[in-house]
Amino acid sequence: MKVHFLGAAGTVTGSKYLLELEHKNILVDCGMFQGVKELRELNWQQLPVLASGIDLILLTHGHLDHCGFLPRLIKMGFSGEIWGTEPTLNIAEVILRDSAKIQEEDAERANKEKFTKHNPAKPLYNSVDVDKTVTRFRKKGDGEWIEAGKGIKVRFQYSGHILGATFIEIDYAGKRILFSGDIGRKNDPILRHPEKPEKADVLFLESTYGDRTHTSEHAIEKLKKVIDETIQKNGTLIIPSFAVERAQLVMYMLWQLHKSGSLPKNLPVILDTPMGANILEIFRKHHDWHKLSEKECEEMCSRVHMVESFKETWEIIDDPKPKIVIAGSGMVTGGRVLSYLQIYISKPETTVLLAGYQAEGTRGRSLMEGATEIKFFGKYYPVKARVEILQGLSGHADQNELIDWVSGLKKSPDQIFLVHGEPHSLDSLRLKLKDKYGWKAVIPHLFEIYDL
Repeated sequence: MKVHFLGAAGTVTGSKYLLELEHKNILVDCGMFQGVKELRELNWQQLPVLASGIDLILLTHGHLDHCGFLPRLIKMGFSGEIWGTEPTLNIAEVILRDSAKIQEEDAERANKEKFTKHNPAKPLYNSVDVDKTVTRFRKKGDGEWIEAGKGIKVRFQYSGHILGATFIEIDYAGKRILFSGDIGRKNDPILRHPEKPEKADVLFLESTYGDRTHTSEHAIEKLKKVIDETIQKNGTLIIPSFAVERAQLVMYMLWQLHKSGSLPKNLPVILDTPMGANILEIFRKHHDWHKLSEKECEEMCSRVHMVESFKETWEIIDDPKPKIVIAGSGMVTGGRVLSYLQIYISKPETTVLLAGYQAEGTRGRSLMEGATEIKFFGKYYPVKARVEILQGLSGHADQNELIDWVSGLKKSPDQIFLVHGEPHSLDSLRLKLKDKYGWKAVIPHLFEIYDL
């Protein structure tokens, strides 16, 4: 057995782990690289393995950095099946279609406004490529062992984080190989506690927040304070947000403020992401994956106006009245939020509220670190808006929660690989595992190969 680290090794994005078994090659996750230019450029390069030699793909969940490379891999020659839970595959389809549309629009804008070095600029993949991808989706239940080939069994287990997210266990040759995916939090208002694993001979553990513990700050109180201060300035509150789970959590908090009378009744709350309505439909369809009842979903959605067209986006932008806008993407890497920032980022009365993880090299990270200008659409825009950070909304377990998540293992793993983290987070978690359990963990580099 071997594993090839094709992504999320020494960095947070691009999750791809190729498990090379005697009779089958299984890829766990197939994510797109995001953030700094050197990482983004990897999306355009050939993999160091043959795509046609991969037999099966297993998805832990539907975020872009875990599924966004799928259409590209199919263009490279992958022809097998893609397995995941039903909500994961539902979400992956919505996210891939949105990703293709954004790439097509970005390429069209770059060619039209001539701010590209490429002639012409092209999308990494398009909507037709996504059509081909979703025909390979095969939905699988969670909590049950599934035959995946000669002597190979696979199980998807609930992990919180986002709707449909799981960790993946693979039993082969008397060994249990465990891929954590992204682990959620214990007290998420919308999602249930993550399940805990009991056995792992080989453990691949995410380390996104491996170097810190989440603040105990009461997020809903901070949100109310930011809203009140923005309204006092007659300004607009812009919340860049992932359309999956983060947007629903922000909507949930705004609904709680509305119910308590703390949110002005005449203050518009706008969800502007082409994915938003589709993701909410997936929430309604899969009540067994979250805590909200159908009635609660309906009430929460009734307080929010969902934008249906890009024309409507500009009508909202042109309206100077105070409002709350939730728009993709969460790390300000693309999407509708850029159209709002184009006009509002240079207004001192504007507040930009960052409500999730901001990866290295993203515009969100630059704003978080106090950038005085940010570049998009080929231009620099001065940052005069107030930038706030809403702590406590992360969908990732922190260091203590990760340590607790592995506490149910009945014996020490033979091998531990720390993945999906930036260098400091990876090393901090490595030291914590050593101090707490006496475990020795390895931090692999991108494209390294290990024997298992």
